[in-house]
Amino acid sequence: MPIATRDGISLGYEEYGTGEPVVMVTGTGAPGRMWRTHQVPALTAAGHRVITLDNRGIPPSDPCPEGFTLADMAADVARLIEHVGAGPCRVVGYSLGALAVQELLLARPGLVRQAVLMATSGRTDALTAAMTAADLELSDGDGKLPTRFAAYVKALQNLSPRTLNDEERLRDWLAVFEMSAVDPAGARGQLGLQLIPDRRPAYRRITTPCLVIGFQDDLVVRPHLSREVARSIPGSSYAEIPGCGHYGYLENPAAVNSAIVDFFSGGRLDGLVAPHKPRLA
Repeated sequence: MPIATRDGISLGYEEYGTGEPVVMVTGTGAPGRMWRTHQVPALTAAGHRVITLDNRGIPPSDPCPEGFTLADMAADVARLIEHVGAGPCRVVGYSLGALAVQELLLARPGLVRQAVLMATSGRTDALTAAMTAADLELSDGDGKLPTRFAAYVKALQNLSPRTLNDEERLRDWLAVFEMSAVDPAGARGQLGLQLIPDRRPAYRRITTPCLVIGFQDDLVVRPHLSREVARSIPGSSYAEIPGCGHYGYLENPAAVNSAIVDFFSGGRLDGLVAPHKPRLA
């Protein structure tokens, strides 16, 4: 279903279930359907109405080749909440999506009842800057890697050693990566948005109850960066999922879903979340 933003940009979104609304915002290059396999069933079973967003640059949302900002992404989430009549609601953001949600919490706090921030950061460190520069250079070249090589690199970047050392599971993951390669042209507008100044002092003004989730083996957003965000937001909780890489919400969805549902139901989580038996996305 499309909606139009105030600046005329068309955004795609989907709704599932009924009950208390939860808006979910994905990371760089990912469509909203990434939540559909694991998080949507768990949240709808817990009595939530789930609304997933396709961020700018990701079809069917407009590509926005002229570029956009993190503030634009935060405004898009606000527009979606208003469009579906969901505010104040719960919001879940992952990676780049979490950065957008953090800006939403500062700009429009009245729209958000609770927030979950997964694999997030509050500043750009040297490794993030180097990774982003490499991604931009690749995108501005021909933007194409051989499919098998791209899948191998994606596995190394995003999966935990536990998954990489499980040959059967790794073969399944590599097959998924080969079949679901992201169009670099579509994701180009999102590259570089994670290059942010140190926002930790600003996060001290956030009053929305927040759960920050880090993934123990995340090489893209190392968990110490997520812990920094949790320390910056007054009263926030932090949960770290063991044995997961950057794709922790797909590597160990049971643990991630349990943490989200428990938080939304009034629980407070701090420290390590006990691992659950992982399932392949």
